[in-house]
Amino acid sequence: MSSSYSRNPIPAPPPAGNRLSTFFGVFRYSRRALALVWQTSRPLTVGLAVCTLVAGILPAVAAWIGQLIVDSVVDAMAHHRDTGEVEWWPVLRYVLAEAGVIAAIAMAQRGLSGQQSLLRALLGQKVNVMILEKAGTLSLAQFEDSEFYDKLTRARREASIRPLGLVNKTFSLMQNAISLASFGVLLVQFSPWAILILLVGALPVFASEAKFSGDAFRLFRWRSPQTRMQMYLETVLAREDSIKEVKLFGLEPLLLDRYRRIFGTLYGEDRRLTIRRETWGFLLGLLGTAAFYGAYAWVVVETVTGQLTLGEMTMYLMVFKQGQAALSASLTSISGMYEDNLYLSNLYEYLEQPVAAEQGALTEGVTPGDGIRFESVSFTYPGADKPALTRISLHVTPGGSLALVGANGSGKTTLIKLLTRLYEPSEGRILLDGSDLRDWDVQTLRRRIGVIFQDFVRYQMKVGENLGAGDVASFEDEARWEQAARRGLAEGFINEMPAGYHTQLGRWFKGGQELSGGQWQKIALSRAYMRESADILVLDEPTAAMDAAAEAAVYDDFREHSRDKMTILISHRFSTVRAADHILVIDGGEIIEQGNHESLMAANGRYARLFRLQAKGYR
Repeated sequence: MSSSYSRNPIPAPPPAGNRLSTFFGVFRYSRRALALVWQTSRPLTVGLAVCTLVAGILPAVAAWIGQLIVDSVVDAMAHHRDTGEVEWWPVLRYVLAEAGVIAAIAMAQRGLSGQQSLLRALLGQKVNVMILEKAGTLSLAQFEDSEFYDKLTRARREASIRPLGLVNKTFSLMQNAISLASFGVLLVQFSPWAILILLVGALPVFASEAKFSGDAFRLFRWRSPQTRMQMYLETVLAREDSIKEVKLFGLEPLLLDRYRRIFGTLYGEDRRLTIRRETWGFLLGLLGTAAFYGAYAWVVVETVTGQLTLGEMTMYLMVFKQGQAALSASLTSISGMYEDNLYLSNLYEYLEQPVAAEQGALTEGVTPGDGIRFESVSFTYPGADKPALTRISLHVTPGGSLALVGANGSGKTTLIKLLTRLYEPSEGRILLDGSDLRDWDVQTLRRRIGVIFQDFVRYQMKVGENLGAGDVASFEDEARWEQAARRGLAEGFINEMPAGYHTQLGRWFKGGQELSGGQWQKIALSRAYMRESADILVLDEPTAAMDAAAEAAVYDDFREHSRDKMTILISHRFSTVRAADHILVIDGGEIIEQGNHESLMAANGRYARLFRLQAKGYR
């Protein structure tokens, strides 16, 4: 097994002096979780609070009424012995009162359960929407950062359940605290030491749970990369776009074995932690059991010696038992809140990821018609050692066309990412109509650009929606769908599909139709043509999967409709590149040759050599 999946130790806990401050420090997310639940549904939050209050007070009331029942039974029996008469009502009224209290407790518990269930659904949706909204504000560089992906994975894994879990535990803590207070009122009449016995029995288990909750969280954070790799392997082994190659190359056993080995590593850590956690929990829990039965014996002795009535004994035994359960539940809630706060730190760490403020506001350049200018533009990807582009200068005017030629990885697509402001230049500047791209309103800028990337998205949606994605303002405009499909040469096969433009594409959903690579490329090209207002057309290998006839038709239409537009073309096919007004040959992120087809052929350099090499294959 490779070292990247080998077992590493769980990160060490903080020094002893810092543990207490660290423990209480994480509770700062409780207020934010409560605010989040309040914003999700105020009526349900109020309902939870009311049911919590009722469920917290009534158990002590039930215990007190239980004492009255036993004592009234003893009195009734004595009265019957003395007079021969049976007085039912003094006993029955307390029985009826206790029945009413128990019914109210059951109603409060049902109310808690129902409202928690409704809040769980609402809050899960709200948190997931928050995560997705945040994703919409992040830069491409952040999505391509592996450390950021770890944050995203941690946030998404449990963020939708932790806020409600934290709130439920908070209300549970309040409920048990109210119960403890009411039990305390009864116990202090017996002896203040009884309350201390309860605390001594419960605290060791609480300390153990808090300690192991911290260990579990550190383990969770440490293994985020391995968890992501597991998710990736699941995707590769179970997705239609990868399973063909996996089967053809016989990769299933190899990838499945890697999946099992990662799981074995993760499970081993979980198993060791679980065994330690449950062993210590059992041993320390024996202290609580000993404390309870010590108190039990104390109450029995007091009753035998005549210090307590039979009803008081029954009440105190019930109060001791319920008090121990309430205190244990309270401490468990605090421990759980600590754990939930730790996991919520993942959510807020992601939501608070800094996002560069959009400064640009221009909707028009200072020199309309000047076109696109790159002025000594250099760019280095975050974390990379060498630049992807170095001192790139070019100028494309309206009606002009620019072709980019170079080997894979030479920087052609990076240049397009800079033009569309998916990245910002490390050096130099890019101008549109005389104004720096950074000064433009980004939405206005992108509305001016129609682009088809080499790795375009195959949306698992209807055909028309796949086209409409190119212009959200016309997302459901069927007339525009048809017009764009006609230009992108997709109209023919779309009309032959079962439901035409309303046919589901892809295999993810029932009735979905899969397309060939060339058909998908025509869909993507049509999507780019949806943006009629765009005056900058960027085509990155737009016909790589098409046949020669389709390619020729695409470029005939392209030349006809792009006379007043700025066109940037990336292609390995020199038959299409040669028609561009200006050609840049890029190697290692630098321009090594430039000019039109005739001048580059006359120079007899890299371009001419590649052109002749490709042309030779057609002879």
